[in-house]
Order: sequence, then structure tokens, then C-alpha cells
Amino acid sequence: MACSTASLAATLLAFALLFQACLAGRRLTALVQEPAITMKYHRGALLSGRIAVNFIWYGNFSAPQRAVITDFVSSLSAPPAAAGQPEPSVATWFKTARKYYANSKARFPALYVGTHVLDSSYSLGKRLTDGDLLKLAAKGAPSRAINVVLTADDVAVDGFCMSRCGTHGASPRSRSGRFAYVWVGNPASQCPGQCAWPFHQPVYGPQAAPLTPPNGDVGADGMVISLASMIVGTVTNPFGNGFYQEGSADAPLEAATACAGVYGKGAYPGYAGSLLVDQASGASFNANGAHGRRYLVPALVDPDTSSCATLG
Repeated sequence: MACSTASLAATLLAFALLFQACLAGRRLTALVQEPAITMKYHRGALLSGRIAVNFIWYGNFSAPQRAVITDFVSSLSAPPAAAGQPEPSVATWFKTARKYYANSKARFPALYVGTHVLDSSYSLGKRLTDGDLLKLAAKGAPSRAINVVLTADDVAVDGFCMSRCGTHGASPRSRSGRFAYVWVGNPASQCPGQCAWPFHQPVYGPQAAPLTPPNGDVGADGMVISLASMIVGTVTNPFGNGFYQEGSADAPLEAATACAGVYGKGAYPGYAGSLLVDQASGASFNANGAHGRRYLVPALVDPDTSSCATLG
């Protein structure tokens, strides 16, 4: 089941506009660098084998927006050379999550793009609850799947912008199986300064110029950051008893969310770190993806070093 939004009290500090999450999501908080970040395995089941990533597009998404997000998922498990991903690549970034499986009996899952469900008619309205998100997620596969619900920029979701930018959780057990799910909202018109940073000026903290998004879409590129965090959280902690930092199980820090706001070396509150820049467009990125795409992905806790690892 998804983590309660009541456990996600957001903190806005004047010197930081950064993102964290519990099992339920990526949220705003201050960056606190610990000498060592230890992710403990709580002995729960992990995903393994071939896992379909199914998309439920709720509301209006353009074809280019869908391509940006779908190509990101395609980049996760594809061999960099075969997928045309020069280093640093999304696939190499995702390999850090593989290290967690060395401490379990499960085999690291092979993710692949599954089905697409388009719900442009807003079948559940334009204001959604956590229960609605689960209903939408159920439109994907009933098992061996991560069903990703993506809501358009005119859809309000409980807690969106106030305490979270995305969530992940799992369906209840049933005879047909159990699926993991992710929700991410498009922040372009509701809270770009919160959920699309560093591609938009923050609401609080240092007011440095925003970075140019690598795919030219503040909302879609912001969604990729949240989606990346939530997919890693799903793979390493799919049912709430996998890998997370010791503390409250209701609001655990996971492999990506423990490194909130860190994208490159030298990052600090209000500064995303040293990134690559496309000389033609001026866009900032840190990972190459499939089909010539470029993305900004969050740092992940490397279990070998107990620290936030960045590409490059």
C-alpha cells in the first residue's frame, strides 16, 4: 500500500529548495549531508525477472512529452552501446541500484516498456486522491509490473506541490498477484519552482538562474527527475520492507531520496552540482539516454561507499 501523505510534512528553508520522498514520494526539504548514509535491508521481497513498466497517461500529454518519458524508461536497462548511449549514460546510473541486490537472494529486474493507456477524458475528474491513483494504476498489468501513472499539468493530486512531487507504492495482495506503482505529476503550471527545480527558479532559497532543460520542456524534464527517483525507490524498496535508511518506516529515505538535490559533484543547497552542458542549446544534463536523449538524473546512495554517487 502507498505511504500516507500525512507522514510527508514538507519543509521549506530559505537556503534550500530540494527534493526528498518517503515510500510515497519526492518532496521539498533541506539537504543534510551525512558522513555515511547506510541503507539497511529489511528482508522484504524485491522485484526480479522481467518487469513491465506500463504507462497510464492521465490528461493531455503531447506526443513529444510522452516520448521524452518513454525513452527514459527505455534507457534504464538497455546496454549503453547497443542503445546508442555514450557515457555517462542512464544505464550506467541505474547500475548503482543493482548493487543493492548483492545483499539479497533476488536477481536484479530487467525493466522493459510495456503497455500505454491514454485517459485524455479525465475519467476520474481533475482532482485525484491516493485511492484514485491506485485505481488508475490498476489499469496496467496485475503482476510483474511497475504501473506508472502520469498526471497532466491541469490535474490536482492530494499533496502534490505541498508535500510531494511523486509517489510509489504497491497494490494490495490478490489472487491475480501484486503490482508496484508510481505516480508523478507534471509540475509545469502548478509548482515548477518546487517540482521542476533546477529547471525553474525556486520559490525559496538562492535565486540563481534556472538551468535549461535537456529536452526543452520544464514539465517533462522535471517529471523525469521524479520518475527516476521513484523507479529506483520501487526497485530497491517495492513493498515498504526493502532497502531504506533507518528511521521512520512511514517516511524512509531511500536510495535516491537520501541524496535529494544532488545531481553533480560539488552540489550544495541551491546548486545542483557540476553538470554537462550542450554547447548548441545550453541545456544542462548528466546522463545520455536512448535515441540521442539527454537527461538529468538524481544522485544515488552507493551501498559500497555509503555516500551519494554522481555520474562523471
